[in-house]
Amino acid sequence: MSEAKRARKGDDSDREYFPGISSIPYKPDAAPTDVMCFKYYDPNEVIYGKPMRDWLRYSVCFWHSFRGVGSDPFGLGTIERPWDDGSESLENAQRRLRAGFEFMSKLGVPYWTFHDRDIAPEGSTLEETNRNLDVMVTLAERLMKETGIKLLWNTCNLFANPRYMNGALTNPDAHVTAYAAAQIKKGLEIGKRLGAGNFVFWGGREGYQSLLNTNVHLELSNMANVFKMALAYKKKIGFTGQFLIEPKPKEPTRHQYDYDAMTVIGFLKQFGLDQDFKLNIEPNHTTLAGHQYHHDIQMASIFGMLGSVDSNTGSTDLGWDTDQFPMDISYATQTMKVILEQGGLQPGGLNFDAKVRRESTDLQDLFIAHIAAMDTFARGLRNAARILEDGHMKLMLSDRYASFSNGIGLKISQGQTSLEECEEFIKKNGAPSKTSGQQEKYEAVLNRYL
Repeated sequence: MSEAKRARKGDDSDREYFPGISSIPYKPDAAPTDVMCFKYYDPNEVIYGKPMRDWLRYSVCFWHSFRGVGSDPFGLGTIERPWDDGSESLENAQRRLRAGFEFMSKLGVPYWTFHDRDIAPEGSTLEETNRNLDVMVTLAERLMKETGIKLLWNTCNLFANPRYMNGALTNPDAHVTAYAAAQIKKGLEIGKRLGAGNFVFWGGREGYQSLLNTNVHLELSNMANVFKMALAYKKKIGFTGQFLIEPKPKEPTRHQYDYDAMTVIGFLKQFGLDQDFKLNIEPNHTTLAGHQYHHDIQMASIFGMLGSVDSNTGSTDLGWDTDQFPMDISYATQTMKVILEQGGLQPGGLNFDAKVRRESTDLQDLFIAHIAAMDTFARGLRNAARILEDGHMKLMLSDRYASFSNGIGLKISQGQTSLEECEEFIKKNGAPSKTSGQQEKYEAVLNRYL
């Protein structure tokens, strides 16, 4: 009998799922090969006026870490967990959840995230599915109370079931859209019950494969109308969490309607939803859209729409979503600079929407990946704070745009001039001279902080 099958026997409530691994310590003097500790992340250390934990607000995602098995389009799963028998039983779901909370407690993260289908098996009817969710939410409530871990956000899986092959909120069949709406209703009730700080909408199949068979305007309007239903029900039940939309340009559809930050912001403004929604930015999705790692984070922030970050990365030489753990100090620094400049992410956070590689099959690999990513963003936070405290880069940027602080530039920036006045200015002052962008200087200065 395999270890996974033996795990099914008896009451597992007192079982230790990660034996031999204790709470992860902070050891700033750790050797390079001492990877089962934090070298840079000290949750209580005050950086730029707040404890690290309040800036970073780390979260573990349940789907990759406790439902992922390492499968890919070319091969079966490689990751086997001793508590998981591979079944969709409630007993197995309960073991997964207990294992997850032991992991998060030992890691020392304050938040977690999940899809409805991550934690509870889907039944043959909506009613059976909801009963399964109720069982698992009751266990989650207890584990959250015992550990002090809170729910950063929950969401609904509106993409995996074959019923959603043509989309959920944008499906051409109203029956399917109604089912998705009913699923969202239950998701909001769960969010309220578990005290979620946010609720995320990710349109995994909200898009098209071909324009020939797609009524784009109707699909976008229907999606907006379901969002309005969700807002009405949120108010009705007294759920106070922030609504978030997560952009992604493609995969699994050829084109997704929530392509990038500016596309989503435009959609929200078009349908009068921009006061009720913010964005959950995943950098791997941003790079799939052809942008720089932190582009969408910056764009969402400057318009007051950055609500949370799914902190991961991808391989830019590949054309799909690889969901790797973020290890790049430069990207983390530039991301944290944006977050510090806007005063933090609360009630959002940094959720590790990332998975260990299918070749990383040891239990310890799961800890190492999260520890390294948490240290990466802790270093990014330290660097960003020094950048802002020193003020050199802010002054450089201010000097570059100094011409807009007076004269015709000030009038342009305040919208208080005209084409005629600009013409008169040029006639009087002549053609402008070239001014260096000094990109290499900015990059060199940034590197001094890394």
